[in-house]
Amino acid sequence: MLGGMAETATRRVGPGARWGATAVAAALLGVLTLSAWLTPAPEGHATHTQLGLPQCGWVARFNKPCPTCGMTTAFALAAHGDISGSLRAQPFAAAASLTTAIGFWAAAHVAFTGSRLGGLAASALTPRILWGVAATAVAAWAYKLFTWN
Repeated sequence: MLGGMAETATRRVGPGARWGATAVAAALLGVLTLSAWLTPAPEGHATHTQLGLPQCGWVARFNKPCPTCGMTTAFALAAHGDISGSLRAQPFAAAASLTTAIGFWAAAHVAFTGSRLGGLAASALTPRILWGVAATAVAAWAYKLFTWN
């Protein structure tokens, strides 16, 4: 029995999964790097305009935040080390930025070592967890609506 456990523990993912993990790590590092490059907007939203994107249509039309309002700002604040500012700008995005950083390191670990960590993390994404994430995103939008101007 111990031989079987040791054999299972030493199994690694194949080259395809390692290349996939490399691509995921590169994409997440791109998001984190871009976030660090941006200057967070002091209003708590509209940082995305630095990327050449237009002003949010919801803000322009209704003077209310959209469901993703403040996410780019929160990512930029987190990348600059201002976690409390990130939470104030958009709580869901503050958590997402931390998840992005953890995801980068986990994907890099899989890419370099062949660890099965990626499969373990993917198996944790149950419908119950995903519904919880969706509810958290809605709650963060409600927070943004409540704290708007």
